[in-house]
Amino acid sequence: MRDGEQTPGVAFTLAEKIAIAEALAAAGLPELEAGTPAMGDEEIEALRAISGLELGVRVLAWCRMTKADIAAALRAGVGAVNLSIPASDRLLNAKLGVTRDEALARVRQLVPFALDAGFEVAVGAEDASRADVDHLLRLADAAAEAGAFRLRIADTVGALDPFATHALVARVVAASDLAIEFHGHDDYGLATANSLAAARAGATHLSVTVGGLGERAGNAPLEEVAAALECLYGETTSVDLTQLSELAAMVGEAAQRCVPAGKAIVGADVFSHESGVHVAGLLADPESYRGPDPALFGRRDRFVVGKHSGAKSLAHALRERGVALAEETAPLLVARVRRRAAQSKTAISSDELARLHEESVAETLSQFMRAAE
Repeated sequence: MRDGEQTPGVAFTLAEKIAIAEALAAAGLPELEAGTPAMGDEEIEALRAISGLELGVRVLAWCRMTKADIAAALRAGVGAVNLSIPASDRLLNAKLGVTRDEALARVRQLVPFALDAGFEVAVGAEDASRADVDHLLRLADAAAEAGAFRLRIADTVGALDPFATHALVARVVAASDLAIEFHGHDDYGLATANSLAAARAGATHLSVTVGGLGERAGNAPLEEVAAALECLYGETTSVDLTQLSELAAMVGEAAQRCVPAGKAIVGADVFSHESGVHVAGLLADPESYRGPDPALFGRRDRFVVGKHSGAKSLAHALRERGVALAEETAPLLVARVRRRAAQSKTAISSDELARLHEESVAETLSQFMRAAE
């Protein structure tokens, strides 16, 4: 929720945040990083409201590794904080003007401070993908010794590919007893692939946002990561896949970002088929031209009539209306449908298909009569 709302131009109302939090919890998400209390009173009010819902999930606040941010999180009433500190030299210099050793000292000081305040504490290694790995390992050690329960490896600028992600996460997992979280950004369109690579390498937690909302190109989309874990990796997650489409639509409306029709898993058209070859195959064997089973997501295959439709798909569409397509009429109907679809640049509705079929039947009869003369 926190990084999702950091999408340029996106701002959720309190009512929208509460509704989204409730929907995420109902869909089985185990944790919500719900906001940044240092933003001020409105954000603190929202965090307090979400925490007060008692949704049965861990509600975290994102904080910089400072006493002021921890104090703001106390006012927000959350039970857990993600204390973030730069891991790369670039950000240590640009943001904080401190050395690596000074950063580690902050971890050793402020993680126990937050624990004493009553929080569960995760440590976020910002820009970990561009950090010196030896320093990242020392940061993991410092976080573990200070009492943190998890380390976040953040690919803050989306600099990793799946191979580099796997290598980095595997090295940290091998060297640390902490639970490891991976936080991917989608600058090169690799956030989902990188998240899956992180899971393969031993990461136990993956940061996601609904629809891939987030800074710049966004974050790893919840729906893609959850579906891939379940369907490709055979992993059991807590996520109710049947709720993903409704959740994406809800968040998209609140963000004023409509869900693209071709968006993986949740788009309106992702289980739609137009190609005559594909439809004919699907009618013979539903698995012939299908990726994930749409039923897993509470959806179904949909056949669309358009420029690429063949005789078998048109016959199927007409059969759904109780109309039979004669063999001699099929070529005329296919030609009419293709011309009409090319002109309109849209799919052909059931009613329009019926009209085109009537015209084709009439033309077939006319041709027959001319031939008889």
